[in-house]
Amino acid sequence: MNLLRHALLATAATLAITSGCAADDPHRRAKTGAGVGAAVGAIAGNQTGRRNGTFVGAAIGAVTGAAVGNYMDRQQGRLEERLAAELGANDVRLTRVDEETLRVDLKSEATFAINSANVRADFSSSLDVIAEVIGEYDRTAVHVVGHTDSTGTESYNQRLSETRADAVTRQLVRGGVARERTRVAGRGEQSPIDSNATSSGRSRNRRVEIYLKSVVEGREDQAFRAPA
Repeated sequence: MNLLRHALLATAATLAITSGCAADDPHRRAKTGAGVGAAVGAIAGNQTGRRNGTFVGAAIGAVTGAAVGNYMDRQQGRLEERLAAELGANDVRLTRVDEETLRVDLKSEATFAINSANVRADFSSSLDVIAEVIGEYDRTAVHVVGHTDSTGTESYNQRLSETRADAVTRQLVRGGVARERTRVAGRGEQSPIDSNATSSGRSRNRRVEIYLKSVVEGREDQAFRAPA
């Protein structure tokens, strides 16, 4: 309760400061919004130690069930527009899983060097674009899931999938995605989408998936459940 009181006091202080700015300051609204957002972020950060999806969803905001289809359509269209080059090169794939979920597949060879969890410098700008679009559609939970092929030991592949998913998440957060919107997981070699007996199959299996799940009013917690 004390943490909540401090956050609310910070909000009040921010509003008092910004109200004293010149009336013709073109950035006045942005400054006020940033201050309030920081206070709300402080509340969320202090109240979600157990990663409670319902509270985080309420803090982020939710879309009504009737509007979710249109919301996700617009988000998908925006990604297709901004990632046209990556989609054309097959470095990124978009799949509409269902009305409320969109999956962005990142090709491993485009995203990482072999056996590395460092995002390639020439792909960082692509992740920045994804982060910008996610920022525009802020009623979306973001699940980042890493996968590998079956080459190497199971424990090594598990660690690699986790560190790659974490690297992508950190890049998205640096690009402006709020950390509380994200969930990170590694599934190692456990969820192949092709045969590991061929090089092309192993290439498909090495991937990072970004699931964008709309936060729907009244069932916010569902957006923060791990994707199947």
